[in-house]
Amino acid sequence: MPELAVHSLSRKFGVVQALSDLSLTVREGEIYGFVGSNGAGKTTAMRIILGVLSADSGEVTFDGTPFDRAARARVGYMPEERGLYPKMKVGPQLSYLAELHGMSRTEATAAMEHWTEVLGIASRRADDVQKLSLGNQQRVQLAAALVHNPSLLVLDEPFSGLDPVAVDVMSGVLREQAENGVPVIFSSHQLDLVERLCDRVGIIKSGSLVAEGTIDELRVTPQRRIRVLVANPATADWAEQVPGVSVVGHDDGAILAEYADGDLVAEQRLLDAAVRAGTLREFTPVRPHLADLFRGVVSKDEEVAA
Repeated sequence: MPELAVHSLSRKFGVVQALSDLSLTVREGEIYGFVGSNGAGKTTAMRIILGVLSADSGEVTFDGTPFDRAARARVGYMPEERGLYPKMKVGPQLSYLAELHGMSRTEATAAMEHWTEVLGIASRRADDVQKLSLGNQQRVQLAAALVHNPSLLVLDEPFSGLDPVAVDVMSGVLREQAENGVPVIFSSHQLDLVERLCDRVGIIKSGSLVAEGTIDELRVTPQRRIRVLVANPATADWAEQVPGVSVVGHDDGAILAEYADGDLVAEQRLLDAAVRAGTLREFTPVRPHLADLFRGVVSKDEEVAA
């Protein structure tokens, strides 16, 4: 069962601790979202996984064995910065990269044709990479990561610069790879996309993993939030006086109230108060989105940087 495992990675650059005892696992057929603010350590971790950087301590294994040079040849890597030859034509470049991974010329040509077709850039095979739009360059970059049929995908900001159609295409490709058993890890600041696409998510802060799990697991919080809409309330602050309940916001005429998860007494008090206040239109639990969870675990200065 192919599985990427990162064991207690640490890395320091001068006085900056870029990674601190970072551990995570990406399972067979899983899409793992790796999120964090700028400078949190995502790219450093990915570069250590790929062997571009060395760790001060810790190790990376794949399929239960140390992630050596031979194992890394099985990886499809997409760096955040462009890693292509700008003056080389798309088709020959992809075929060349496939051959570097051991494919025959015939196999490499077939793989190039397949992935340029899938990613919607077949008509650009004869164009220099530098003549393409940023979005199409991103598609070529993904094709370069896929062209040798990798056993693992490591993608750093793969959706950057893509239009909605291209995002859908790339999302479909990643799902297909996962369905074929390939572990996929990617970083992104597009948290709504991460939430829709990923099986599990890891949130990194200051080089350490501070939260990890499925979206449903991450949504389990100490507080339960309810959206309450009361038409024509007798007073605007009717919910402020309910014991055990805090009003944390307003949303298009409704209030957002919180109380301790499992506190059924506070919930009943809130419901009774809403009925007394006016005509109750809505009393709906609100589950936090990944963006809310992210804000909850990063500091204010990191949030501004993100």
